[in-house]
Amino acid sequence: MIVESAHILVVDDDARLRELLKKYLSDSGFRVTAAEGARAARAKMIGITFDLIVLDQMMPGETGFEFMASVRDHSNVPILMLTAMAETDDRILGLELGADDYLIKPFEPRELLLRINSILRRVPEDVDEIVLTEAHLGEFIFNLEREELRHGNEVVGLTNAEARLLKIFAEKPGAIFTRENLLNLVAPGGEDRTVDVQVNRLRHKIELDVKMPRYLQTVRGQGYIFRPD
Repeated sequence: MIVESAHILVVDDDARLRELLKKYLSDSGFRVTAAEGARAARAKMIGITFDLIVLDQMMPGETGFEFMASVRDHSNVPILMLTAMAETDDRILGLELGADDYLIKPFEPRELLLRINSILRRVPEDVDEIVLTEAHLGEFIFNLEREELRHGNEVVGLTNAEARLLKIFAEKPGAIFTRENLLNLVAPGGEDRTVDVQVNRLRHKIELDVKMPRYLQTVRGQGYIFRPD
């Protein structure tokens, strides 16, 4: 990887610091996208593959630690934590949850840059990204390339919208999609209810019990998450 061409996601609820980091890192040769919190970060991650995340810990709602734990369910993207919490136990917890490095606020921008470059240089250059071609759902198998759902030797009929929706979920297992995310991807200009209807129809085709879904689950207050076998 050419370090200077890396794309960095900055997640921080402090608007002033967020913009300062974006400008400083951009001036240092990186491509930079900024998000004000975990929800906004997830929306950015749906359409963009980032090389590193600079993540604030103390954010309203979902904390940096909570967001990082959810990211680690499906991604090994390097994460550099920024926090004003200087206690050793907090640092250890962050590393245990999957942080690649940890920087205490306030910090010297040059140190941040050195740590980012150090992390990126440790990322293997020639390791091919693992691309999921099939999602296994109990006795069902969904082929992402053909957008085809099978139950044994039988093809399960999916509408174009259902197939597209299942492919979106299967491409990012473990990621939380908000209704707004899904609406923009499946039916731009539609209503949130459209997403709920499509999810419900899809559940009837892949779940043994639609009232207690195993694979396509609701995350209260956030959206939906797909958990294949």
